[in-house]
Amino acid sequence: AASQVHSTAGIPRRSRRRKSIAIAYECGQGDGAEQGTAEPQRPRWEPRDWRQQLERIREMRKSRDAPVDEMGVEKCYDSSAPPEVMRYQVLLSLMLSSQTKDQVTSAAMLRLRQHGLTVDSVLQMDDATLGQIIYPVGFWRNKVKYIKQTTAILKQKYGGDIPRTVEELVQLPGVGPKMAHLAMNIAWDSVSGIAVDTHVHRITNRLKWVKKETRHPEETRVALEDWLPRDLWREINWLLVGFGQQTCLPVNPRCNECLNQDICPAAKRR
Repeated sequence: AASQVHSTAGIPRRSRRRKSIAIAYECGQGDGAEQGTAEPQRPRWEPRDWRQQLERIREMRKSRDAPVDEMGVEKCYDSSAPPEVMRYQVLLSLMLSSQTKDQVTSAAMLRLRQHGLTVDSVLQMDDATLGQIIYPVGFWRNKVKYIKQTTAILKQKYGGDIPRTVEELVQLPGVGPKMAHLAMNIAWDSVSGIAVDTHVHRITNRLKWVKKETRHPEETRVALEDWLPRDLWREINWLLVGFGQQTCLPVNPRCNECLNQDICPAAKRR
């Protein structure tokens, strides 16, 4: 009986392989050629000069001395803590970092860790104390509320850990798509998408790395993921965030110091 089960279980696998091989050969011939070749025949859109621009940004970022490098989320958690505590601290630092400078987020995380930053310690903390600790991060009052709500959900639904999917992460109060993708990357070591913050949004629009101008970071993420090779998704956030903090500033960008001055569409207008 065991051998019969084994032999019948193997049949679908073999038939699937034969089917996929047949389709692959048919694509270049008459039957199914339209369906099989329509997508590859369309030239894939990609920005002009993007590879050269990327290499030059890497060159400008090689010293890794921007605020994000020294005080970003990856520097805010206790790497010696148990894995679930480390992941919780990553998520909290991301929640605090929204519309807040890295220096301020880093200082708030240090104060929280001095109080013992775990799911249980935050749940036991009253709102006033939590607010005093995280002040002056941006929108700190809202973040107190979101942190308490999210921490309670993590305790009740996830056993004190954080979700391991973007879909579940964005359901948590105060957690947006950028935070979710960064949490997947840093906490779970999984590249789920491109984390687009205000720096990535601004710079990719200046460089024309989007087909048409995008208005919101989430729109930019979709546009970038449509063409940027997946093996660059993990790198692009820290690379452009640091570049945006040091050179491609929101106001008065330092174009004269930028290696891309001659091939940047935005620089040519200045």
